[in-house]
Amino acid sequence: MYVYLYDEFLKRKKYESTIKEIETRLTDFGIAGKILRLQKSINAHSTIEEEIAKGAKTIIMVGNDNTFGHVLSRGAVGKALFGFLPIGPENTIADVLGIPVGVEACEILSRRRKIPLDIGWVNNRYFVSQLHIPPHDISVSYDDMFSVSARYKKMELVVCNLQPFFWKNSKAGDYTVHPQDGKLEAFLRPMKKKHVFKEVYEEPSIFPFEEMVVTGKTPFVMVTDGKRSKEKKITIRLAKKRLEMIVGRKRRF
Repeated sequence: MYVYLYDEFLKRKKYESTIKEIETRLTDFGIAGKILRLQKSINAHSTIEEEIAKGAKTIIMVGNDNTFGHVLSRGAVGKALFGFLPIGPENTIADVLGIPVGVEACEILSRRRKIPLDIGWVNNRYFVSQLHIPPHDISVSYDDMFSVSARYKKMELVVCNLQPFFWKNSKAGDYTVHPQDGKLEAFLRPMKKKHVFKEVYEEPSIFPFEEMVVTGKTPFVMVTDGKRSKEKKITIRLAKKRLEMIVGRKRRF
C-alpha cells in the first residue's frame, strides 16, 4: 500500500492542475494510494509508524527540499520504502536522486528502482540532505583524531549527504557527495582575513568523517534539512541504519 504525504504549500491554487495530473498518472500506473496532508503540528514519525502498522509499504513525500527534510528528520526510522515526488521550486535533492520535478516523477516511482542511502545523526535526530552552520566562532574535532579551528575565529561548516551546497563568492561550484560510501563529508571554510567592512574566507576543504564534535564559545545557528535551531555543542555521526529510497536511473551518484 502506498501512502502519499502532501506538503501544506500544495494547497495553493497554482498547484491544483499539477496535483490533478499527477494523481491521474499515479492511477494509470496502479500506484495511487492514501493521501495525508502534512501540517506543522503533525509528527511525521508517529504518522509514518501508524501507517506502517496499518500495512503501508511505501511512503511517498510530495513537495520540495523542505518537505523531504521535515519528513525524514523524524520519520527515517520507519521500516518502509521511501519515495519522493517533487513539485514546485526549491528542489535540489530531486536532481541528485535522478527524479524529474512534476508529473514525470510518477514514472520513476512506478519503476521502484530502490537503493539504500546513508543517514546522518545529530543530537538525537536524523538528517538526510544537509547540515549547515553559518560562520561562527566554533571548533571542530572529528574521528577522535583531528581538530580544526580558524585563526580569525569564525568558520563555516556544511555537512552534505544528499543536498549539494554552493558557497557565494567562492570559486567552488556545488559538490555532490556519495550517500552510499559509509562516510559523511564535512566542508570547512575558515575566515582568513577580516577587513572593516568585509570578511574574507578560504576556499572550502573537504573532510570525510564518521563522527564529528562541534563546539561554540557562544550558541551558534544550525540548520538541518531546513530546520533551524541554536546549539552550543553538537555531535554529528553516521547513523547505524540506512534509508531505502526510490531513485531514478539518472541519479548523480
